[in-house]
Amino acid sequence: MTKSGFYKLGRLAGGKARKAKWMWSSLTGDETEAIAAEYGVGRDMAAVVRERSRYDADPALQALLDGTCDRLAGVVRNKLHRFEVAMVTDDQPTAYALPGGFVFITRSLTELCECDHDELAFVIAHEMAHVIRRHAINRVLRQTAYAAASMVAPGRGAIAPWLRRVGLEWLERAYSRDQEFEADALGGLLTRAAGFDTDGALRLLERFQRLDRAATAPGLGAYLSTHPPVHERIAKLRNKLAVAETP
Repeated sequence: MTKSGFYKLGRLAGGKARKAKWMWSSLTGDETEAIAAEYGVGRDMAAVVRERSRYDADPALQALLDGTCDRLAGVVRNKLHRFEVAMVTDDQPTAYALPGGFVFITRSLTELCECDHDELAFVIAHEMAHVIRRHAINRVLRQTAYAAASMVAPGRGAIAPWLRRVGLEWLERAYSRDQEFEADALGGLLTRAAGFDTDGALRLLERFQRLDRAATAPGLGAYLSTHPPVHERIAKLRNKLAVAETP
């Protein structure tokens, strides 16, 4: 793309989400190209996360996460999606997904899950759902015209300087309530389709609720503050799992 073309696209974006999304779709074309472009953006962002985070060297736990992610990815209908999960060291229990299927989870969150296979499956599936439903890429597109324009050539390192400037804390900012409920619902269905026990999802949320009320899990409040109230998540997920077929 010429410099003048790049400039015109930046002008068209105008810092507005609607125009940024239009620009993105016009550049990526069909679904295959769009998913490939998202992967390129996510790969650039994941490189920044890796350079700024401490990886947790626990081969056994990483193997558990890898195996869980592979089982879940195996039941995703659109095989164009690719997923990988990495564990990082952080005192705050959190997990987040980047466009393209890059999922990061902290050791402290795995400990809150008590390394339970079914509970970890729901955490990972919830983050995968944010990618599948395009919440992750749309959150990026809601940023400035610069951020949108920097994705004209995804996979070439254009997005990394922007993420370094805004900081990794941006990755933990809240999605909308509807997006979180949607991620819970799809995450629950993915865990069921992959052969995990969906009671694990409800068990985890109920534990979060108890710990939050008792204030016995440092940092959990910050993690939960980026999600709808836990009792609402439990009620909606329970209803969804009771009536829905597996995807």
